[in-house]
Amino acid sequence: MTMFGLLATICLVAFATATSQSGINKLQAYSVPSEVISGSSFDVSLHVHGGKPESLGTYQIPLHEINTTTGGAITHLSSMAYFDFSGTVQVSIRYNTTPIKSVRIRPDSYDIIPTVHNGTITFTLTQPRSIVVQVNDDIFDCLHLIGNPIEADVPAPTDPDIIYFGPGYHTVVGGVLNVTSGQTVYLAGGAALAASVNFSNSSNASIRGRGVIYKPSSGISIVSAQNITIDGITFINSKFNVGQANGVTIKDIRSFSGTQWGDGMDFYCSKNVLVTGAFMRNSDDCVAIYNHRNDFYGDSENITIENSSLWADVAHPINIGTHGNTDNPETMSDIIIRNIDILDHREMQVLYQGCIAVNPGDANLVRNLLIEDVRVEDFRMGQLINMRVMFNTDYNTSPGRGISNVTIRNLNYNGVNANTSILVGYDDARSIEDVTFQNLTINGRLISDAMKKPRWYLTTDFVPAYANEHVKNLKFLQ
Repeated sequence: MTMFGLLATICLVAFATATSQSGINKLQAYSVPSEVISGSSFDVSLHVHGGKPESLGTYQIPLHEINTTTGGAITHLSSMAYFDFSGTVQVSIRYNTTPIKSVRIRPDSYDIIPTVHNGTITFTLTQPRSIVVQVNDDIFDCLHLIGNPIEADVPAPTDPDIIYFGPGYHTVVGGVLNVTSGQTVYLAGGAALAASVNFSNSSNASIRGRGVIYKPSSGISIVSAQNITIDGITFINSKFNVGQANGVTIKDIRSFSGTQWGDGMDFYCSKNVLVTGAFMRNSDDCVAIYNHRNDFYGDSENITIENSSLWADVAHPINIGTHGNTDNPETMSDIIIRNIDILDHREMQVLYQGCIAVNPGDANLVRNLLIEDVRVEDFRMGQLINMRVMFNTDYNTSPGRGISNVTIRNLNYNGVNANTSILVGYDDARSIEDVTFQNLTINGRLISDAMKKPRWYLTTDFVPAYANEHVKNLKFLQ
């Protein structure tokens, strides 16, 4: 179906949503288009006071695990479902695979405690949340449950200024939807769009709604564009690239991938970017910030990632640096990472470890970086922090120029699997300078230069972390 033939079908697919409401308690549940593969491990029912119970459709999503002997990928099938609500909603879940022995709802910081009775998991939500319902410690056959706020300002299907995709499965001619300046694409709840959405040289344009972009490989591309907004969309196995853009707002998106090079969001040479409210579970870096690569040139500046949850089945939750322009050096500056839950990190290769990696190569300079209020749950394999001025000959043509003025405040890790963190400058001229950790807490212990310890011990021994002689003015404050 093309976007130009949608209006004739909108009424025919109204069954894809169901609504209940009573006073301030409202609920909008969505089913899964028949052309999309549904999950079978979980049955989900939602109920608000005064309304009737609503069944919720679940999507089957692929996830990856790397075989550390062969290097090949193992694909696991998982589940995802989403709905909108206000007030209080009761969630009831049945797990159809094995008897329930334990249930954990993540992020742990949300402190959601379920009950289990007669094979049914029950809990309540009182505010929008993106969570993982993990049964019997199975991190793959789990339910990713997305509770959105009730939508405001829903456009009419007949609005001439809107490219409208109603509930159901949609394609477009050529597989690519090009969004021009001033246009808005609306993807309704219950909609799945099997197409790439491109914002190329456009301005003041957006895609929003509650639907899913359901296309392997390319999902959204924002290139040489200005003032672009992405709001409320979910991505299944769809990449998200932003190159040489200025003024990009990415709000309440969710991304799941189980494919090679399955990055969540990659930013190249872009400025004035805000990512807020994201939930990312990806088979490569969840969020990567780069300078020059391919046809993208220029500095990266004023990028904020906040209020989000990240789960990297491969590589890094957050990766900053790597690619740049040796012939005409570029800078990354004024980057903020705040209020983040890191749920997992699994990477065997030491050079690619780090829940947060800052690794400039290609004559990049990274400066003015703030990381604050980050909660890291115990991850499977990797490092808490990897900060290196590097020359990786697989990806770089020269070393980075350096890292300077970094503040890491209120970083909290609880777990036992972290390898020793690494902070390494390349040489005396390409060093790491002025890095301050404040209120770093490891398994409940505050790490600071003022902590009680033998005088010959280094503060880094208690992280543990290794910092070489090219790291200057490294501080650990209370």
